[in-house]
Amino acid sequence: MHYRAPLADIQFILNDVLHAPAQLLALPCFAEADAELVQQVLEEAGKFVTNEVAPLQEVGDTIGCTFDAGRVTTPPGFKEAYQAFWQAGWPALACAPQDGGQGLPAVLEAVLFEMLSGANHGWTMAPGLLHGAYECIKHHGSEALKAEYLEKVATGEWLATMCLTEPHAGSDLGLVRTKAQPRADGSYRVSGTKIFISGGEHDLTGNIVHLVLARLPDAPAGPKGLSLFLAPKLLPDGMRNAVHCERIEEKMGLHGSPTCVMRFDEATAWMIGEPHRGLGAMFVMMNAARLHVGLQGIGLLEAAWQKADTYSKERRQMRAPKAKMSSAPDLISEHPAMRRILSTQRAWIDGGRVLAYRTAIDSTCSNTTPTPSAATPRNAGAAW
Repeated sequence: MHYRAPLADIQFILNDVLHAPAQLLALPCFAEADAELVQQVLEEAGKFVTNEVAPLQEVGDTIGCTFDAGRVTTPPGFKEAYQAFWQAGWPALACAPQDGGQGLPAVLEAVLFEMLSGANHGWTMAPGLLHGAYECIKHHGSEALKAEYLEKVATGEWLATMCLTEPHAGSDLGLVRTKAQPRADGSYRVSGTKIFISGGEHDLTGNIVHLVLARLPDAPAGPKGLSLFLAPKLLPDGMRNAVHCERIEEKMGLHGSPTCVMRFDEATAWMIGEPHRGLGAMFVMMNAARLHVGLQGIGLLEAAWQKADTYSKERRQMRAPKAKMSSAPDLISEHPAMRRILSTQRAWIDGGRVLAYRTAIDSTCSNTTPTPSAATPRNAGAAW
């Protein structure tokens, strides 16, 4: 059984519980994002997720990614689905129009990635870091870097990574040893090894934009000595950069997503932001990913509920209490205990959606000036 996008449940939360269209219409930049447009976007997203991404879940887990002398090949169908995904404009849904985006509310992007995670978490890991990389480059990249990379990342034509962890350091970023040596032309030579890098190498896009934490020669010890660098797989002149995938690491249930050990051998890179302020710049990317991590959980819970609900309507066991007894065993969906379990799971899903969607809406509203004449219903978001 493949995941199916639960559009009716999602639209109920957005329209009837949170009154999202009314709140978004109060913002000048979303004056056209009425209920009809929101519904159209969600319906098309649901079709793509259900028909193109969900069927690849099984092949992603059973075949997985393959590694050969530094090259990574994704499972059959993954590349074609991703090409269709970015060319249809889905990664650019909430990015600014001047950056190649569609300028739609972030809550629509949130819904899209919830559905993608439920349909095929391994495949979704590929574009999962795009929105964070986009925000990081947009807010901290130089004008030259933005001219070269921002639109490619916004549209999803090029995928991006977040290179933090190292073999000896784990999550203690203060122990990062990767070095960055300055060059006369303003670029840097980055050397070091990073582990657990989602999408570090693959065949989905022609280029991969690596965002790497490293230390300058005069860097102080600890996290305050980290700087952030952009090291692409392919340099602007088309030459291959000194960035190498050493192996794919094992991740249970995510065989369709290449989690890589990446080695930088004096790779050409450019600084993002200020020297020794790299962790702050990287946190723009990390914080942008936090809501999406929560949405992954909601999507996976929805997928689990769909499978459990379907199974409960196929499996027969004993006789359920009811007015007219029969000698045949009843479906387990008719047993009160099973109905309670499924209803409880359903409540957790809907409650999570209210929290996540409201967070996306409030984040958008807090960064946008409302139209003074626009009125928001008094009960908008009352469930909060």
